[in-house]
Amino acid sequence: MGIIITIVIGLIIGVVAKLIMPGRDPGGIIVTILLGIAGSFIGTWLADITGVGLGDSGWGPFIAGVIGAIILLLIYRMVVGRRG
Repeated sequence: MGIIITIVIGLIIGVVAKLIMPGRDPGGIIVTILLGIAGSFIGTWLADITGVGLGDSGWGPFIAGVIGAIILLLIYRMVVGRRG
């Protein structure tokens, strides 16, 4: 059940990351949403390995996911920007 919740929250996080970092992305909103899902996993994972207590609910996991999505979006823009 936790994975499903992470995916749903990741969809929302992808939209929030796109709002925080506007601009044209080569993949559009779909790629941004997928990055939000991946960012949700990565942000939660990074918080776990660093020992940051996020709790099981509330704003902690959401904020960690947004930070993870923004990091992935920055990396994506750098990698794809070099190719284009």
